Amino acid sequence: MLDIAAELHRWAAQGREFAVATVVAVGGSAPRRPGAALAVDTEGTVIGSVSGGCVEGAVYDLCTQALQDGDPVLQRFGYSDEDAFAVGLTCGGVIDILVTPVRSGDPARPVLTAALSAAARGEAAALARIVSGPADLLGRAVLVRGDGSYEGGFGDRPALDRTVRGEAAAFLAAGRTGTLEVGEGGSRCGQPLTVLVESSVPPPRMIVFGAIDFASALVRVGTFLGYRVTVCDARPVFATPARFPEADEVVVEWPHRYLEGTEVDARTVLCVLTHDAKFDVPLLKRALRLPVAYVGAMGSRRTHLDRTARLREEGVTERELAGLRSPIGLDLGARTPEETALSIAAEIVAARHGGSGAPLRGAHTPIHHDAVPARAGRAGVVA
Repeated sequence: MLDIAAELHRWAAQGREFAVATVVAVGGSAPRRPGAALAVDTEGTVIGSVSGGCVEGAVYDLCTQALQDGDPVLQRFGYSDEDAFAVGLTCGGVIDILVTPVRSGDPARPVLTAALSAAARGEAAALARIVSGPADLLGRAVLVRGDGSYEGGFGDRPALDRTVRGEAAAFLAAGRTGTLEVGEGGSRCGQPLTVLVESSVPPPRMIVFGAIDFASALVRVGTFLGYRVTVCDARPVFATPARFPEADEVVVEWPHRYLEGTEVDARTVLCVLTHDAKFDVPLLKRALRLPVAYVGAMGSRRTHLDRTARLREEGVTERELAGLRSPIGLDLGARTPEETALSIAAEIVAARHGGSGAPLRGAHTPIHHDAVPARAGRAGVVA
């Protein structure tokens, strides 16, 4: 449900009652991942999606029924060869969906509302709910925040509370959403419970070095993809908010100095568009030694060869150079700034999810990738 936290937070603040359908687990070529959500209020208003359209009608009905009954529901949808007209996923996948009513008198509503509020503000938070287990546990929830504080619980089960809080904190630290099994008593023994943990973390960063026209297009695409975008350039005449109104921040500083002083993580992408050795070399020397998701540099093949030669002279190893995507982007035949931004964004998405960048037509590989590879030549993980 944190997938649509901003909208649901508004509903909760308005006092609306609603039911949320959340993807718990998927198999095969399912279109949405765990954590994707759809919600329906008492007026029949719908937000979100759990399947890209395949089973939305059936899920809508489950939500309206859950609002009437007040009971959580776990439902599996999958394609049936025996009954081609049955409600299911035409893509051939399987999807488990948890439907949770959020009504005004529900004990878990304050916890769910607090989780929605934290996620809507962009704060780190993990929400844990029982998917399957004793009836008195269904619908209860625990919220764990990034600072270690928490609220909610599973009734008079302190050991279970501690175990789930610890597991939720681990999921949050990794930025993961998924399920786990624990014993009803809080250990790995006893009657197993399935717990769904949804993590909401601040948006990943995209840092664009070089305040050029291509950067302006990349800022727009990066924002569309959900990144918090920073533009950095040492030239104040070019690095202005007026030229990059959609950037979250515009910084006037030498690129390598800014990178040395700013925070990055395993989800950060670095796009070097300056293609000027005096900026690129000290910047890339630093960037290629950081555990970030992506480092790409713009320039012709001749520029690339000259740049890598200079980096070797600066002591950058071949293993570190293997993590550099240069010339930046996928081969789309791009010419305009917008087309080039699309090319760069496509490579970033492919790197994030382990895609090949090859056309899907005629391919026999999975459309959706579960594996998340490390950046080439690095030990860091692309999240």
